[in-house]
Amino acid sequence: MPSLDRQDNVFVLDLGDGENRFHPDWLTAVSAALDEVEKVEGPRALVTAATGKFYSNGLDLDWLSAHTDHYQDYVVTVHELFARMLSLPVITVAALQGHTFAAGAMFSLAHDFRVMRADRGFWCLPEADINIPFTRGMAALIQSRLAPQTAHEAMITARRYGGADAAAAGIVDQAVTEEAVRSTAIEIAQAQVNKAGDTLGTIKARMYAPALATLRDTTNPLG
Repeated sequence: MPSLDRQDNVFVLDLGDGENRFHPDWLTAVSAALDEVEKVEGPRALVTAATGKFYSNGLDLDWLSAHTDHYQDYVVTVHELFARMLSLPVITVAALQGHTFAAGAMFSLAHDFRVMRADRGFWCLPEADINIPFTRGMAALIQSRLAPQTAHEAMITARRYGGADAAAAGIVDQAVTEEAVRSTAIEIAQAQVNKAGDTLGTIKARMYAPALATLRDTTNPLG
């Protein structure tokens, strides 16, 4: 399960050491961690990271298949996680040490910055291959954070981007060695801790207002 640590003014949220899929209990734990980060006053920033082969493999499809009657509520919760991270009033950095797929890739896009391992692991939106269309909220998030041509390619071809290719496409900000992924993310976050606060939150809310409105529209989240 996710766990929250603090290094000076940088909170580090470790998402786990498995596939880190969005099980309801996992979502609850991440939300609680964000509550902790938000309630602290003063300089701070947030890094999300993981250990093992995966950063996150996205939605928990096994849980969904066993709880189809909760599908809409589940999607609303996932959308709210994306919206909350996108508008969090602190600088956020995703440290992608492993595979980052589907909703896991979307979660990484909701961060302000991304650092990815250069030599192994892929960032991918596989929805076109697995026959699961993006919700309107998901599409809005992706298109608000990627250049149009990159979003187009990533969404319709399900391309698997290695670290160097992801950096060249602007999906991630840096591609570094495995050992440097987390430390580089913390360095980026530490340099921005004084930005935390209401002004940053307002800037993000206004910058991403259309995507946030779509993500938070609960009337037809599956549309």
